[in-house]
Amino acid sequence: MKSGKQNGGACIELRDISKTFPGGHQALKKVSLTVRRGQTVLVIGPSGSGKSTLLRCICGLEEVDSGSIRLDGRELTGQPGLRDRMRPELGMVFQAFNLFPHLSVLENLTLAPIRVRGRKKAEAESLARELLLKVGLADKAGARPAQRSGGQQQRVALARALAMNPKVMLFDEPTSALDPEMIGEVLAVMRDLADEGSTMLVVTHEIGFAREAGDELIFMDEGEIVEQGRAPDFFERPRTERARLFLDKILY
Repeated sequence: MKSGKQNGGACIELRDISKTFPGGHQALKKVSLTVRRGQTVLVIGPSGSGKSTLLRCICGLEEVDSGSIRLDGRELTGQPGLRDRMRPELGMVFQAFNLFPHLSVLENLTLAPIRVRGRKKAEAESLARELLLKVGLADKAGARPAQRSGGQQQRVALARALAMNPKVMLFDEPTSALDPEMIGEVLAVMRDLADEGSTMLVVTHEIGFAREAGDELIFMDEGEIVEQGRAPDFFERPRTERARLFLDKILY
């Protein structure tokens, strides 16, 4: 849990968003939530509950069928031009690392800031080196991604997202593709970001991280938010039978 930082106004606001895929599967059913500046919101739930679709709709990889998505008070739904301009404000870290294999670690971090943000090369490289130091990879700037472990590659991906100085960080189960011994190094960086007051919306299956790192926890099932509140309350006193059944399976 973050200490000493007050949460601010609304950063992301979702109101009644719904999404149905071809074939009739409704992945999201009138989902509403607010992520405030400086807040870390954790999203958990069984496979197929709509967690990843939620993030993909926020960052524009999927279009919602109905509802409203606002970023810093600006309506993004139905405005593709504005959404494209606002996309750099959303830092996305996926399950897969999605690094450019032909570029060095440093080049992976500086490409978008130079081309999209218009930063000078020297400025972009200076920030990139600061971020590599932050994620514990200061000595790997010249390496190719394939020369690094999975945990290191995910930390590079995290630093690459931070290099755009986004308003909010979105994480889609960032440790799910990692070997168990590599998970801790990625979660440690995410804990530091939470402690520093970064605005984060995190889909995760790491229950220990969800217990301790979030300001708020959301439990989803079958495309809906079933419970929402403080993480300790959810784990100690779940309000719904569906949540109790979920916890029984993952905790015992």
